[in-house]
Amino acid sequence: MSPKKIGFLSFGAWHPSGGLTRSGGDALRQTVELAVAAEEIGIDGAFVRVHHFARQLSSPFPLLSAIGVKTSRIEIGTGVIDMRYENPLYMAETAAAADLLAGGRLQLGVSRGSPEPAWHGSEAFGYSVDADEAREKTALFRVAITGAGVVPADVGGHPGEATLGVQPQSPGLADRIWWGSGSRETAAWAGEQGMNLMSSTLLLEDTQVPFDQLQAEQIGLFREAWANAGHEREPRVSVSRSVIPITSDLDRQLFGSDANEDQVGWLDGAISRFGRSYTGEPDRIAEELAGDAAVRAADTILLTVPSQLGVDYNAAMLETIAREIAPAIGWSPNTRVTA
Repeated sequence: MSPKKIGFLSFGAWHPSGGLTRSGGDALRQTVELAVAAEEIGIDGAFVRVHHFARQLSSPFPLLSAIGVKTSRIEIGTGVIDMRYENPLYMAETAAAADLLAGGRLQLGVSRGSPEPAWHGSEAFGYSVDADEAREKTALFRVAITGAGVVPADVGGHPGEATLGVQPQSPGLADRIWWGSGSRETAAWAGEQGMNLMSSTLLLEDTQVPFDQLQAEQIGLFREAWANAGHEREPRVSVSRSVIPITSDLDRQLFGSDANEDQVGWLDGAISRFGRSYTGEPDRIAEELAGDAAVRAADTILLTVPSQLGVDYNAAMLETIAREIAPAIGWSPNTRVTA
């Protein structure tokens, strides 16, 4: 098994009437604090899932900049930004600024977006819900972050022949863009385009095989498409997993009844498969996670955290995973020092 990276993935959830994360401010501050704690443990990355209408973080960039100030080596990223809602040129400008502030450690996930709880939510932001338009925006964004000219210069009130690029620019950011894929077809498309692959605990299809096998097939199709397209660099692949070690009575009370089984249901117009959780004794989780076909095929594992339980709980959980579970999947602590 090749060496792995692990990071935590927070949905930034908060609720005023319960838990230890009761406001948007709590969610932002606690995610930064957890990133600092994760770095001390040796974990490789901190990722935030962006939502626009739920009680979750709405914009990653101020948060990412803050993390960049407080940490020295941890990767910071989003998983994923909904391109239906984004202005590609403004996003290129803001992403480059965040990457420069973070010292080139931004890992930016984008996708055509997931179903929103808001009625006509995309239109509320002034954009359509068309998936092809999201891909067109992604293409323009990727051109813009390379420094290529995207808008004609103004010459005496008329467009000139020269084109201007968006500023600032952050070298290397173009290789750190991930496509959030929910199917085998879109994973192959991401491979053709030359973006890294980010796959979560959900696939919008079902072939009646266990989730990890279906996701491993998705990863295989991505890598095949990448190779056929002739891209020179080695791609990165991440998968998300819900991993909850049971080491206390509180853990058992909160998570002890988890069935640890895949679920199949109707979502976004398709029969979809939801991946199982890994809940239980650390040694059992280590053995089961090491046998997960998609975990074996990916280079990065994003651990979803119950953010409403606060920093101390999640930091302790990540430490248990790092000490007793992650070595079984080929991970070792990140101890490199950045000047």
